[in-house]
Amino acid sequence: MATDPVLRQQVVEMLKRTLDRNFEGAIENFPMEAINTPPPNVAWTPYHLLEHLRVGLWDIVAYVKDPQHVSPHWPEEYWPPKDETADPTAWNKSVADFRSNRNELIVLVENPSIDLLAPMPHTPEHTVLRECLLASGHSAGHLGEFSILREVMGTWRR
Repeated sequence: MATDPVLRQQVVEMLKRTLDRNFEGAIENFPMEAINTPPPNVAWTPYHLLEHLRVGLWDIVAYVKDPQHVSPHWPEEYWPPKDETADPTAWNKSVADFRSNRNELIVLVENPSIDLLAPMPHTPEHTVLRECLLASGHSAGHLGEFSILREVMGTWRR
């Protein structure tokens, strides 16, 4: 069964809103001097949260594209080590990798030869639609955290 074009377009719009506009808004003008600063009462830094977002999205895209993909071990491999710090180059690479994976997922959904509702051959109880909902939901929750983190840290540039 082919995916309804209206459903496909709605999934693309959902991904663009969450993974594009919300992501870009959350990270826009983030001050590099604060990427390794843990907010009050939080065990991780903005860089850690950005990396968690990146790894989560990468894992979903790789899972959809590659039946042989092995996901990282939960939860420790979805977060960088607590003492890991980043420089602006590492931050920018994480941002670029998130964007690349976001774009890959959107291109997959836009491809009319991919049935969003068909069972995935390597996991018949999952569909591409399910993975898109998972990517959007996971990212939306953490991007909300990222925005609150910025407010608490005073890192929004007015």
